[in-house]
Amino acid sequence: MDTKLLDILVCPATKGPLVYDRARQELLSQAAGLAYPIRDGIPVMLEDEARKLAPEELEALRRK
Repeated sequence: MDTKLLDILVCPATKGPLVYDRARQELLSQAAGLAYPIRDGIPVMLEDEARKLAPEELEALRRK
């Protein structure tokens, strides 16, 4: 994931920051509780395509 792109992307639902999860190829929004997929190197920033984060995933994000 291009770090310059990551610096300008925000969660479409909350306009808050995103955290890059390299292992799962997702952009995580703690505020929205959503994980946006990255497909073929392109972030899919649609709420309908996002995965809802499990409570333990949200807790792990808060601890970072």
